[in-house]
Amino acid sequence: MTPSNTVDIRAAIARGRIARANEPRAASACFDAQSGRITIELENGCVFAFPPGLVQDLVTATPAQLAQVQVIGNGYGLHWEALDADIAIASLLATNNGQRSV
Repeated sequence: MTPSNTVDIRAAIARGRIARANEPRAASACFDAQSGRITIELENGCVFAFPPGLVQDLVTATPAQLAQVQVIGNGYGLHWEALDADIAIASLLATNNGQRSV
């Protein structure tokens, strides 16, 4: 490995540490059928919940499909396999309701 590659790798690792410390990441997520909301517990202990109807890819989902939510990408996103839907945690918290930008 060349010295410049070593510097690049160290810089990337440092950026990753900063991102992990400062960007919102999900520790867990679930669909609460009683409230009709998807609840996300963030790694910092905060809890965020939203109605799935606010997210385009989840509008027509059944409760059974919503219950199959998975935390992906080291907590940076949510995934529903049966719906082929992925939502970034940062997008949800930025209040653009998980919509994909055009």
